Amino acid sequence: MEIALVLLVVAVVFVTQSVKFVPQQNAWVRERLGKYHSTMTPGPNFLIPFIDKVAYKHSLKEIPLDVPSQICITRDNTQLQVDGILYFQVTDPMRASYGSSNYIMAVTQLAQTSLRSVIGKLELDKTFEERDIINAQVVAAIDEAALNWGVKVLRYEIKDLTPPKEILQAMQRQITAEREKRALIAASEGRRQEQINIATGEREAFIARSEGEKQAAINNAQGEAAAITALAEATAGAIERVAQAIRQPGGMEAVQLKVAEKAVEAYGKVAEDATTTLIVPSSMAEVSGLIASAMRMVGAGAGTPPVGPRQP
Repeated sequence: MEIALVLLVVAVVFVTQSVKFVPQQNAWVRERLGKYHSTMTPGPNFLIPFIDKVAYKHSLKEIPLDVPSQICITRDNTQLQVDGILYFQVTDPMRASYGSSNYIMAVTQLAQTSLRSVIGKLELDKTFEERDIINAQVVAAIDEAALNWGVKVLRYEIKDLTPPKEILQAMQRQITAEREKRALIAASEGRRQEQINIATGEREAFIARSEGEKQAAINNAQGEAAAITALAEATAGAIERVAQAIRQPGGMEAVQLKVAEKAVEAYGKVAEDATTTLIVPSSMAEVSGLIASAMRMVGAGAGTPPVGPRQP
């Protein structure tokens, strides 16, 4: 009975030592007689008791690693306090076990030194503008060295960049000045656009007024032309009727009589004005002839003999 119990205990120990269940996303390193033998994958794995042993256990998940804060000096000799976070993953369990005594510490130290080197090549303003470039360069520097440790660096992110208090105040003044400058530029652009709009409106109004004046002048000219045409047509009609009347019997004598009357009337009006100097024509025969012609017409109309012109 005691022997059976001993055998049972031995069997239980044998089974527990020989069968190992590796969890998902994990890798265990097996050593045989103190030497690396193989990497155990997820699921049941069999070991030879007292000969094989699980030397290292690694998680194959992505691991976030907080990189301690440190002081970095930029190219323009400005101190920055920088802290970040590193994401890496074990890709080769064998190298992770034997490539470094502590790959987590090695990755952390390498991240800090690489960050100082990258920031030392940049000026202060560039460190705030080019975070993506800094992150990419740090990842490239770490990943090249971490291959021997069986680790793959996925990405590095800067959590915070903190310059000294004096630099922060200077940056705040600079930002305020830039905003005031943009405000002044915007105000001047607004005034410029306002003046352009006013000039454009005045120009369009002047063009509209000139177009109206032009159209008014055209209309006036057309009206005057129409009036002149109507007057000319009326005058032509009157002249035509006068001409027709002249061609009638006695028409020419009536014209001569009218002319003589107008002439006598004109000379009479001139002679009545005491302030007017009357200039008598050099040939009085012309005036007397005109008067005699008028008198003959009047006499002929009254039935009296005509009176001839008096000889000088």
